[in-house]
Amino acid sequence: MSKLDNAIGKLKFDANGLIPAICVDHENKQILQVAYMNAESFGKTLETGKATFFSRSRQKLWVKGEQSGHTQTVKTIYLDCDGDALVVEVSQIGGACHMGYRSCFFRELADDGQWEVIAEKVFDPDEVYKSKG
Repeated sequence: MSKLDNAIGKLKFDANGLIPAICVDHENKQILQVAYMNAESFGKTLETGKATFFSRSRQKLWVKGEQSGHTQTVKTIYLDCDGDALVVEVSQIGGACHMGYRSCFFRELADDGQWEVIAEKVFDPDEVYKSKG
């Protein structure tokens, strides 16, 4: 059995063949995003060292940063005790969030029940995505 087969064999994919991947900054441990992997994207991630996911909306693989240039180089992958979730520690270049923030978790629940933006944008998504589709 290959290293990849052994690793994939330990993953518990959901009914759609997916497993959540929580991406965390390798240096400061900030949660950057949550995405999903299938067996193929997990294999590509291991093969290339670049975070590769499965897009549920587009039904295809995507490499983080393929449009924006804001890439994630994988440093370490952890599997939870149930085998049904991953934490992927990455070196993040630019912002992880397509809305222009470093992290997709840029809003915090305030005492009044409103979601307050607690971060500054690190890039302008209109500029980054305007000619890249």
